[in-house]
Amino acid sequence: MSAVINAPVVPDVPVRAFQPGPAGTHITIRGLTKYFAGWPLYEDFNLDIPKHKIVSVFGPNGCGKSTLINMIAGLIPIDSGQILFDGKSLKDTKIGYVFQNYREAMFPWMRTIDNIAYPLKMEGRSKAEVDRRMAELVESFDVKFDLNRYPYELSGGQQQTASIMRALAPGPEVLFLDEPFSALDFEMTLFIREKLQEVFMQTGTTMMLVSHDLEEAVYLADEVLLLTKRPTRVAEILKYEDPRPRTVATLSEPSFITAKKQSLEIFQREVRR
Repeated sequence: MSAVINAPVVPDVPVRAFQPGPAGTHITIRGLTKYFAGWPLYEDFNLDIPKHKIVSVFGPNGCGKSTLINMIAGLIPIDSGQILFDGKSLKDTKIGYVFQNYREAMFPWMRTIDNIAYPLKMEGRSKAEVDRRMAELVESFDVKFDLNRYPYELSGGQQQTASIMRALAPGPEVLFLDEPFSALDFEMTLFIREKLQEVFMQTGTTMMLVSHDLEEAVYLADEVLLLTKRPTRVAEILKYEDPRPRTVATLSEPSFITAKKQSLEIFQREVRR
């Protein structure tokens, strides 16, 4: 006779009065709970993401880094909790999202330029407005490749550049990036890092970046959000305040080395638990 093992039931989480974050908070997360197959990934999770900052998300494998930003961005439903953007719901907030797999993120039947312009057309922008915004993006990213080609005709780095341009096209309040460099070679990684910094310095767009590379996570961040193993909690949030633009020289600065060392120590502590 076989034994039957019952997975735990997702509990009812009591509804509490919403507690806003401190001044300067952009994304407020309260009581976030998410179960997979009956087992907790996030349980009564609280977090405040600051406005006009880049926050890198880093933690052990399986802790739900990508799941976290996917839940905030509305791509994965939550079981309970509340997420507000400047006190607004997601439907009243303009967001951008850069996927890890750029090959599947672009519409293959559309020219690259039409892919980038797609969110603008969905908003009902006029042709003149679309053309003006496209010209701004092309100049900002110093695009040298032919945007009239289809995505599959471009290199991986060119496709990811187009994906980022598309995410930024409508002027999002928050930009989510899920391991945007993982499929790129080192040269393109350096180029995209530089362009993201330039965009951030020009616009101050709040960004949440998931990375599996600790050096990359610290280099781009104003804050490094370090997570625990599941059920996932905040291990620590480390501030990194070196001025921008950050360059190759930044990597040898004592402040960068210290921030990276502290992040690594926290990461190793959580992995060993």
